[in-house]
Amino acid sequence: MSLAEFDFASRMKEPPHLFELRLDRLARVIDRVENKISRLRAPLIITARDPMEGGANRLSPSERHNLLARFLSRARYIDVELRSAPVFVSLLRLARRQNVRRIISVHHLKNTPSRSRLQAQARAAKTYGADFFKVATRTDTPAQLMRLLDFAAAKDVDIAVSAMGIGKLGAASRVLLACRGSALVYVSLGRSDIEGQMSLDQLRAFGMAPPR
Repeated sequence: MSLAEFDFASRMKEPPHLFELRLDRLARVIDRVENKISRLRAPLIITARDPMEGGANRLSPSERHNLLARFLSRARYIDVELRSAPVFVSLLRLARRQNVRRIISVHHLKNTPSRSRLQAQARAAKTYGADFFKVATRTDTPAQLMRLLDFAAAKDVDIAVSAMGIGKLGAASRVLLACRGSALVYVSLGRSDIEGQMSLDQLRAFGMAPPR
């Protein structure tokens, strides 16, 4: 979310069920965001993405931690990458005490790993108290897409899964995974710089995201 998208979101008559607040992208205007945050008319997922998983502004772990802690009281969900969970474990415990639900995420930007590796990552996320395991993988080929679908359809992962593809088959993956019960479906408010990410209007056209 950019500041322009933030302002657009605050004016929406039919907002989505949740907004994701990308604090790493908003770090340079964070005071302005904090002053306007009450204008958003849907609960918030807060995240400050690790630079190794697509995060903006090359923020250090301490900078990301401070951003998340600053906005924790405003959030319904907090999203922390699995690679960052050991560093942010105290923040995840604080989120639990404040009844903020925890999303532990992984982003495989170059490929889709095997089902067994994704299952191992989901189990690791659960050890950090995750309520949801979010996984985004590269889906440029049918084989990559099938690996992601097979993982999402597996019944031996005892945690809610939000799965999505990026790349050439990203849009198809999101429709298929939404139909198969992906716990959270991520879309853009308008045009996206993430290949394969659908817009909210496109998802609603499929009848999968009814207005509030």
